[in-house]
Amino acid sequence: MAKRRHFEHSNHNNKSHNVEPFYTNNSPWDPLNQPAFDRRDQSYVRKIKPQSANQAALMEAMAKHSLVVAAGPAGTGKTYLAITAAVEALEAGRVDRIVLSRPAVEAGEAIGFLPGDMQEKMAPYLRPLYDALNDRMGGKRLKQAMVDGTIEIAPIGFMRGRTLNNAFVVIDEAQNCTYTQIKMLLTRLGWHSTMVLTGDPDQSDLLQGMSGFADIAKKLEAVSGIAVVRMDDKDIVRHPLVASMLGVL
Repeated sequence: MAKRRHFEHSNHNNKSHNVEPFYTNNSPWDPLNQPAFDRRDQSYVRKIKPQSANQAALMEAMAKHSLVVAAGPAGTGKTYLAITAAVEALEAGRVDRIVLSRPAVEAGEAIGFLPGDMQEKMAPYLRPLYDALNDRMGGKRLKQAMVDGTIEIAPIGFMRGRTLNNAFVVIDEAQNCTYTQIKMLLTRLGWHSTMVLTGDPDQSDLLQGMSGFADIAKKLEAVSGIAVVRMDDKDIVRHPLVASMLGVL
């Protein structure tokens, strides 16, 4: 017993010599003292310029039509241009709110139960939309808009029965919706509203034959007043290798 007390006493006396902080004031690098934590909302280009003819066609379609379908491969700017048009419409007073919806479908990997409220559960799936909104509005304005309801998260499973008036609605990753789901979403369109569906028919995470995006886009081309804009590999604005890979994959 005496030996144990002697060991604890000596260990207590030497604790200051054995335990040291990873990062001190004199450390060359501190993860909590980086410019990113103090960075203010960065300025952005107020007017987005299209990088291709199809991007210009998409921007023009969103300005003139109440319902637009943007179909094309990854990296062509479909989501970013849709979010840009939504923010511009909100700031110009043409709509009262932005409604974001996206199917909660994992990309081939189940991540299990997500804790939190509805907004927190949908956050991982809506991250690409948040990134675009943050780029166009800034973090502070985005958080405030989320709090006061100017920007609304609307899970597809809870959209039935709603009428979306005076809103700019963005349905992202529509290729992961079934035919019935997209039909239901399209019929939510209300007065003085704009709805944009974006999706890549070649990258659906549903079982083969379940996605209704390609079929509905084809049928809507014959409907007057609806714009269907199809983009291709030439419109990709990501790394040049993305277009090269999609050409062989």
